[in-house]
Amino acid sequence: MTDPIKDHITSRSEQVPVVSDTDVVVIGAGPAGLSAAVSAARNGARVTLVERYHHLGGMASGGMVLVLDDMVNEGNEVVTTGIVSEFVERMERQDGAVYPPSADCLTNWEMWRKWSRWGCIDFHKQGMPQPIIHAVAFDPDVWKRVSLDLVREAGVELRTHSWFSEALMDDGRITGVIVQTKLGRQAIRAKMVVDASGDLDVASSAGASFITGQFIVTTVFRLMDVDTARAEAFEYENPEEYKKLDREARRVIGGAWGMWWLKTPLPGVVWCNCPHMPGYDGLSPEHMVEAEYEGRRRMMALLDFARKNLPGFENARMLGAAEQMGIRQTRLLQGEYVVTRDDVRKRRHFADSVCRGRDYYTPYRALLPKGIDNLIVAGRHYSVESEAQKQSREIPPCMAQGEAAGVAVTQALNAGCALRDVDVTAIQKQMRAQGADPGDLPSANALVADAVDA
Repeated sequence: MTDPIKDHITSRSEQVPVVSDTDVVVIGAGPAGLSAAVSAARNGARVTLVERYHHLGGMASGGMVLVLDDMVNEGNEVVTTGIVSEFVERMERQDGAVYPPSADCLTNWEMWRKWSRWGCIDFHKQGMPQPIIHAVAFDPDVWKRVSLDLVREAGVELRTHSWFSEALMDDGRITGVIVQTKLGRQAIRAKMVVDASGDLDVASSAGASFITGQFIVTTVFRLMDVDTARAEAFEYENPEEYKKLDREARRVIGGAWGMWWLKTPLPGVVWCNCPHMPGYDGLSPEHMVEAEYEGRRRMMALLDFARKNLPGFENARMLGAAEQMGIRQTRLLQGEYVVTRDDVRKRRHFADSVCRGRDYYTPYRALLPKGIDNLIVAGRHYSVESEAQKQSREIPPCMAQGEAAGVAVTQALNAGCALRDVDVTAIQKQMRAQGADPGDLPSANALVADAVDA
């Protein structure tokens, strides 16, 4: 998948300075890694959080994925809770989050007109109008601020501008990591390591089994000075003309979800979760450069079309593209249990479920690599089939995974045992104590008859 290497050199040996000696090191400060670090620190561990960018939040901030969804079961039962709920509450207090009250979570055209352009719809439903559900539109800079607040308050040692380079191994046991910085390579020793890199960087370096897959990549962007009230009025008052123009906009952008623009908490600023571009390898620097060029070409073409043709967009300007490319799938762990497409589609319940998303449950074993001690993963690269990952990779469930991983490493440290030997019921109990739903109690629509035991 990545471009073949035609030549090699031999690098000189080096002595790497140890800059941190900690209980837990978390690689990646995206939604999963943030949750893992804060969860572990709140449970008493000394935690070092490593991030390659200058900001925290990953796809939620730098990647500008500005709607939190996949938090509800069938019937709008909110099941993905915990640290993600705390994020929403804190962002709302800073006027950085918008979501429908429970009284508005209905299926009718009035609520559709009120909430659909916020992205608070059940896009899994085919009929119109689609139900309004609990989902949250938010501002990326507020997410960054809340992230820093949580990390600081929890006492996490934060190391940004540090790019993961190598796993430190000792006889099948991970003992820390080496990161690359402007000062050169630096070592961090740790008793436990959480791989929240999104691409399985740490686990693959440690020798864990994985598969590789591809999905669409996206150069997300925002437009400013949009008259959203006028745009919505045109859509609803002139539906046939709007549909014709919307189809043409989709042709120009070359790939988008059902709605290519959504409102944000900032007046006049809209979020465009597009263009969607297949065929790019998220591990290849060459492919990512090509996607950057192509994505920006498409977004400027769409802006030009919108200004000339769409009421409400006459004065629109480019606010900016996301700092991070939207990568959905690269390496996927093949761990102690591999979640299948059938597991997700049938809502299969697991006795060792420690977190959950929309109508699916994630077993603890799917966070554990085979044959490597003291390492756990959290995020979109967990142990899952490629087709199943496409349905179970959204930000809130990844945050729940991170929160569970943070609990698990502290349980292992306190018990002096391997991660695979941690009492899963203790993880589930602590998750509930933290306000999270680990999925130990199946919802009414879960497939329990064929539950897979730990």
